[in-house]
Amino acid sequence: MPQMPPAHPFDDDKLREECGVFGVVGVQDAANFVALGLHALQHRGQEAGGIVSHDPAEGFNSVRRFGYVRDNFTSQDVMATVPGPLAIGHVRYSTAGSKGQTAIRDVQPFFGEFAMGGAAIAHNGNITNANALRRELIERGSIFQSSSDSECIIHLMARSMGRSIPDRMEEALRKVEGAFSVVAMTRTKLIGVRDPLGVRPLVLGKIGDGYALSSETCALDIIGAEFIREIKPGEMVVINDEGVQSHFPFRPQPSKFCIFEHVYFSRPDSILGGRSVYETREAIGRELAKENPVDADLVCPVPDSGTPAAIGYSLESGIPYAMGIIRNQYMGRTFIEPTEQIRNMGVRLKLNVNRALIEGKRVILVDDSVVRGTTSRKIKEMILDAGAKEVHFRIASPPTAWPCFYGVDTPDRDKLLAASMSEEQMAEHLAVDSLKFISLDGLYRAVGQFQGRDKACPQYCDACFSGEYPVTPSDMIDRGFEMKPAAE
Repeated sequence: MPQMPPAHPFDDDKLREECGVFGVVGVQDAANFVALGLHALQHRGQEAGGIVSHDPAEGFNSVRRFGYVRDNFTSQDVMATVPGPLAIGHVRYSTAGSKGQTAIRDVQPFFGEFAMGGAAIAHNGNITNANALRRELIERGSIFQSSSDSECIIHLMARSMGRSIPDRMEEALRKVEGAFSVVAMTRTKLIGVRDPLGVRPLVLGKIGDGYALSSETCALDIIGAEFIREIKPGEMVVINDEGVQSHFPFRPQPSKFCIFEHVYFSRPDSILGGRSVYETREAIGRELAKENPVDADLVCPVPDSGTPAAIGYSLESGIPYAMGIIRNQYMGRTFIEPTEQIRNMGVRLKLNVNRALIEGKRVILVDDSVVRGTTSRKIKEMILDAGAKEVHFRIASPPTAWPCFYGVDTPDRDKLLAASMSEEQMAEHLAVDSLKFISLDGLYRAVGQFQGRDKACPQYCDACFSGEYPVTPSDMIDRGFEMKPAAE
């Protein structure tokens, strides 16, 4: 089966969030609202999407498609197949499951028929003991339809003796390790659950007489829902005609929200932990300028993800901000089959240098991260080709030296530049005049932890920077992954 190209065929050099989830109850044609919500969450998954709805007269219905929401869930004919006042949806990249070769059966939400009725489930995150659970379930007679780790939850629910579907879900999720923000539905209820560490986000909104659950607040805005609050780590909410019931089925643990959500994954118009993502990214840029000043003529973002941090760097340093690189907004996944010749054009199809601005200038380029370094190198070459005098990279996150196992598509450790090189070696490898990253403490200060990182008990999950994993990635260790030594 041919590999699907990445969302931007020339840029597999970014970490990618695995998926987004959205659900609505208590509104007419709920699936239409879900489609709009998924459209706002498209940045969290561009490979495929699915919607399941329930209608009292027609029962459960579902639609699953590859590609963008706008190409699949905007036709009246398609949306007419998912009627009813209750629906959930999911957009995905593949992390667990077949990478780049997704079968339609891997596309969520997953559906199961139980003794007390049907249920559908959409999951954002990654189950770190999925292989062990899967082996055990198959030995006991479960028949899996997909290669996704999320399907384990449905099978665990089927084996539970719980008297209601929420009870069964609770029991299933107690056996699951890793990160999960789940949006699920029965015939009458919308259910939301976050894992005890709260690694991935989930928020609650109110729309008319109904409610919405979403990965991010920006998707509530698009349907005109009022943001009520975040679902708390370890919390389960069950929403029906009577309103929202909340309880905490898991043993309380210190929260470990993913700090990279603040740096890159979430949209800048979302609110996380009571803070505007945009303002946090601007604060990261200010902190970066304090820690790593340099004499230069212009501060330029690598669009679009570097923009708020570049504005912060400019404001703090007093060096003018400029759009030195212009992004082609119409660079879709199906533009041209990426042949070798086209690949050699590389980043130029997506980004172009504003030559008149850059020529003869000392330029600070601000980006959110360096993963493999391939894109950074190409951008630097484009800037020098345009006549820049000096190129200085400033990165709005610490060096990414470890893979994520909690719902982010990360290369193997040996493909991460920072896993084998120091900051100086990376600067030499990229052939730039200087390369500096924000410190881990600086990042913590920028997200509101003004004392910096608590080494004894970090306030966030920062495993991709520190190598300190809050949940042991047991499946990966079984495959030979080596954890960071405790003394390091």
